[in-house]
Amino acid sequence: MWYDLVKRVIDITGSFLLGIIFLPLWLFTALAIRLDSPGPVLADTPRRVGKDGKLFKLFKFRSMIVNAHKKLRTDPEYAKLYDEYKHNSYKLKHDPRVTRVGRFIRKHSLDEIPQLLNVLRGEMSLVGPRPYYPDELVEQQRKYPHTKNLVSVVQSAKPGITGQWQVSGRSEVNFDKRIQMDADYVKKRSFIMDISILLKSPWAMISGKGAV
Repeated sequence: MWYDLVKRVIDITGSFLLGIIFLPLWLFTALAIRLDSPGPVLADTPRRVGKDGKLFKLFKFRSMIVNAHKKLRTDPEYAKLYDEYKHNSYKLKHDPRVTRVGRFIRKHSLDEIPQLLNVLRGEMSLVGPRPYYPDELVEQQRKYPHTKNLVSVVQSAKPGITGQWQVSGRSEVNFDKRIQMDADYVKKRSFIMDISILLKSPWAMISGKGAV
């Protein structure tokens, strides 16, 4: 499909240029993380679900304490928090695992910058559906059974750094509406739609609307 071919060229060119433009932010953010809390600069998050259901390692700046995802799921201290996390469509508005620097970079999506590497590797696109966790998809489809077909549609495309959900309220949108947005994008995707989303993305980063 010519759309996919041209989009891949745009992804490679765009991610390379954005990587150069954002280089000062890469360095500043990495330094801030190292000074703020012990641990690596990049997050140790579980793999995400990509195109055709294939799992991949998503690169993000670390915004939480070390082993945050494992602790949430296995540490008895976080049992109530984990229940709240699942109940709120896998989002927490007041997450004690988030560091001081983490709160800022999450609000303004600076933690997402390393995903440009995923785009260069062909695992993601600049614009696409949100990359979900495997257990998130299982749990949310159990909660919203009518979304199973939508999930199949979403997994037919590469996930994106930004997308319809990311510029439309982010964490203020529950899973059933979010997956519907992602599926609608996949069904209707075009260069005009991609450009529209890309143009909205800088304001979504600056304003931090809906971020947690």
